[in-house]
Amino acid sequence: MKLLNKKILVTGAGGFIGSHLVEAIVKKGCKVRAFVHYNSFNSWGWLDYINKISSIKDNIEVFNGDIRDSYGLKRAMKNIDIVFHLAALIGIPYSYYSPESYVDTNIKGTLNILQVARELEIQKIIHTSTSEVYGTAQFTPITEEHPINPQSPYAATKAAADFIALSFYKSFNTPAAIIRPFNTYGPRQSGRAVIPTIISQIISKKTKIKLGSVHPTRDFTYVKDTVQGFINAAESDDSAGKIINIGSNSEISINELANLIAKLMGSEIEIEALDKRKRPEKSEVERLLADNSKARELLGWSPMYKLEEGIMETIKWFSDPENLKIYKPNIYNI
Repeated sequence: MKLLNKKILVTGAGGFIGSHLVEAIVKKGCKVRAFVHYNSFNSWGWLDYINKISSIKDNIEVFNGDIRDSYGLKRAMKNIDIVFHLAALIGIPYSYYSPESYVDTNIKGTLNILQVARELEIQKIIHTSTSEVYGTAQFTPITEEHPINPQSPYAATKAAADFIALSFYKSFNTPAAIIRPFNTYGPRQSGRAVIPTIISQIISKKTKIKLGSVHPTRDFTYVKDTVQGFINAAESDDSAGKIINIGSNSEISINELANLIAKLMGSEIEIEALDKRKRPEKSEVERLLADNSKARELLGWSPMYKLEEGIMETIKWFSDPENLKIYKPNIYNI
């Protein structure tokens, strides 16, 4: 199924990955309805930013709403062919403070999407998962058959949402595919994520970089590669009812990552690991390394960006003072 001329809804369209996805599918000739979280400022999140540099605004219909409201969702999904469901609460530290809000948004919100999709006979739903549902790797590389072991309230709600999506496929033949990105990074990412945290501190002339635990390893994927994974999953005739990892099949520790970024930026740094930035001991995911063979075989997807290339693109974006001023490098973002 090709996306050209398809009517597409993107939930979480104002977010980091969502805004990049909107850009990509508009360029593919899709008719896009961007679902953004209602707020009194009439902010469209990162869509406001990309409107300043492209003609995206003229090619999307923005729908302000809340995925917890099934009535509003039904209006948003009317006459839609494909839904990319990215809307979620994603901050792991905040999930320790407010787990109920994660249940309402991540689980109930996903249930609402699936209920309406079933009623309206949506052609395809691409549901966004996360590598965090695996917990610390019990074997590597992590395949889609790896045990599910969420170690934070955030991860637990995402795992539940995944299983609800699968249950709708099995029970009602609702055509939901589950994309499971590993650690996506790139321009416009939240300041709570590790790569923006490192880059913004170095750009702000700090030599002592404040981080949390630096020994865990992660599998990083540049945002344009992740977005292509979403698109390939939507176009695939074989993705419904499947869980598909989107990752680079390589890992790096946070300590090594910080030093790599410093080297690419021509800086010398000292890393300060602060307790307040660390997860509770049993909640820390120690290692993530993706097996992406299923994405290669099923979707014809493979990452195009090497880590150094993606980081350089990210550094370039953050180095623009107009972009950096949006962030608060001196504040710990939970």
